[in-house]
Amino acid sequence: MGRKTFFCIDAHTCGNPVRVVAGGGPNLIGANMSEKRQHFLKEFDWIRKGLMFEPRGHDMMSGSILFPPHDSKNDFSILFIETSGCLPMCGHGTIGTITIAIEEGLISPKIPGKILMEAPAGLVKIEYQQTGKKVDWVKLTNVKSYLAAENLTVECPELGLLTFDVAYGGNYYAIIDPQKNFTGVQDFTAGKIVQYSQIVRKRINDKYPDLFIHPENGTIRDVSHLMWTGTPIDNNSSGRNAVFYGEKAIDRSPCGTGTSARMAQLYAKGKLKKGEDFIHESFIGSKFVGRIEEETSIKENLAIVPSVKGWAKIYGYNTIIIDDDDPYAHGFQVI
Repeated sequence: MGRKTFFCIDAHTCGNPVRVVAGGGPNLIGANMSEKRQHFLKEFDWIRKGLMFEPRGHDMMSGSILFPPHDSKNDFSILFIETSGCLPMCGHGTIGTITIAIEEGLISPKIPGKILMEAPAGLVKIEYQQTGKKVDWVKLTNVKSYLAAENLTVECPELGLLTFDVAYGGNYYAIIDPQKNFTGVQDFTAGKIVQYSQIVRKRINDKYPDLFIHPENGTIRDVSHLMWTGTPIDNNSSGRNAVFYGEKAIDRSPCGTGTSARMAQLYAKGKLKKGEDFIHESFIGSKFVGRIEEETSIKENLAIVPSVKGWAKIYGYNTIIIDDDDPYAHGFQVI
């Protein structure tokens, strides 16, 4: 590896970090971003670990690397790098990346105010509003999302038996709504949710192997995130969540793919209709506005095309060195 230098621009989306690698990213092989994601995982995952984990990152760190589009009609391609892995899609990461890319001139959209972004999970349509040099908001129309399973059960330490649904919004989410043994996210600390989630996610994937595999892309599989829901802080909000990802992270934003999965779940249950706003709160109270844009299907599964709208703020520039004479070149986590 030797010594590699990466120029990064840091921001946060509604409280959750986004680190865009604006210089130093690898050359990847593949006909699309799904194939290039596999190449990255095979040969370059040390970049993700070095930039996302301590000592250069932290447990909640999330980022992206930009690439040229594979189809000339589109504006750019993206690879998501996080402590939780190289995700097929990331909503808060998209909002932060678009904000950085527009404000810093990393991309020049073919149509101002609109962007076509190629993600490993598929094509994502984006709108944004800009005032002067600042991006006010970003709205992404996400990949098709659907309810994959419902009324499954898992044993949770201290709480006992829990019932949950699994929905897909770019990643697979186990959604745990208030019930007899779980009164709602408002009654638990983030530390407790992390403690439960570390065990519950493993138990879900062990109990239901091969159940959660995307019908059109077999590389997207298994529950990677848990969404614990509850009573909103603001009475005008539609819902509140604490999304667990990685090994010990709680999303500070309302979570874009999680909001998509949540809307797909509610739509399938008849609790949310096309065109209705879904105001989703994070654990810290920041908000995304979600909406069902279209009704569709994925193979035999009823699905939706969701949109998610939010904001991001740039807060710094980093020139980061990863040198193989550093014993912590590839990062570490203290779990």
